[in-house]
Amino acid sequence: MMSICQYFLCFAVFSFIGWAYETVYYSIQQRKFVNSGFLSTCFCPIYGMGAMLDLILLGWIENPLILFFAGMVVTCSLEYFVSWLLETLFHKRWWDYTGQPFNFQGRVSLSFSIVWGILGVIFVEKIHPFITKVIEKKIVLISNKKKIIILYSFVFITIIDFICSVVKYVN
Repeated sequence: MMSICQYFLCFAVFSFIGWAYETVYYSIQQRKFVNSGFLSTCFCPIYGMGAMLDLILLGWIENPLILFFAGMVVTCSLEYFVSWLLETLFHKRWWDYTGQPFNFQGRVSLSFSIVWGILGVIFVEKIHPFITKVIEKKIVLISNKKKIIILYSFVFITIIDFICSVVKYVN
């Protein structure tokens, strides 16, 4: 069983990986640096949340085919909800699949649903166990006091970034 600190570390790691993926993808596409995502820092929380939901809700599934379809449903539900919420609150879309075949309201698409399903299987079966081993090896080297400082620092920075981002998009 993972501790709260380990969950936050995993959330942070996958939020960073998601941010890095999107930043590289859009920067190459637009031939300039693009800091994509809602936040200003190097975190894209929807990826961290997707990873945590896959882990918590699907981590027990052993059949890769069931895991694939369940991953599609969980991740697409998150993607749809976050898209709807951001657009409702800020009247802005952070992604739009309208031009893709088999999309639903431009918020989710079949092609990305398939990608999320595949990534769900890879995440639960390969990536998470590897990251967990790395974290477990490294976390024992850090004193509890430093772990708490790191955890609170991450939470504090994320909250400040979230508040600043909300203010930016409201105005």
